[in-house]
Amino acid sequence: MKIRHLKVSALLLAATLLTSSCVGSFSLFNRVAKWNTHATSSKFLNEIIFILISPAYAVCAVADALVLNTIEFWSGSNPMAQKVGTVQEVTGKDGLIYAVKTLRNGYEITSPNGEVVSFIYDKKTNSWSQEQDGKQVEIFRFNPDGTIQARLSDGQTLRVKPDEAGVFEARMAVNGARFWASR
Repeated sequence: MKIRHLKVSALLLAATLLTSSCVGSFSLFNRVAKWNTHATSSKFLNEIIFILISPAYAVCAVADALVLNTIEFWSGSNPMAQKVGTVQEVTGKDGLIYAVKTLRNGYEITSPNGEVVSFIYDKKTNSWSQEQDGKQVEIFRFNPDGTIQARLSDGQTLRVKPDEAGVFEARMAVNGARFWASR
């Protein structure tokens, strides 16, 4: 009887250690699930496929929980979550279709007329930059104090908080508007 309690206690302890702190994105498991739901156009065939490959779900969940989510927790990125090299077509506000390619450190956007603009993330400085025609300009950076330092089109910088008031302040600065309040 004591051995059974010991086994149950060990199992519960292992479960609490595996499920505490880092949840992670479970990218590998989600990829298998997404593939399974879109394997065929018939939900019945997809269910049969699910039953046949159900051990793969368990393996993927364990690999995610023990390895990939741990890497994601310590490094900040999940190796399975990145879809480097994939290109998606996105419709812009102007109604035109743009090609967005995922890079290892950002995105490359190609307009319908062939113009290429890249948005690059620099992990060392925790900043995003825009690169166009060989010229790279920092757009904004995340400061250690939790604020965001944004670069305006006139070259000046603006430090704002990442909240609704900060977004409003940045919009006002970009649009050239000023807001004065007095008591």
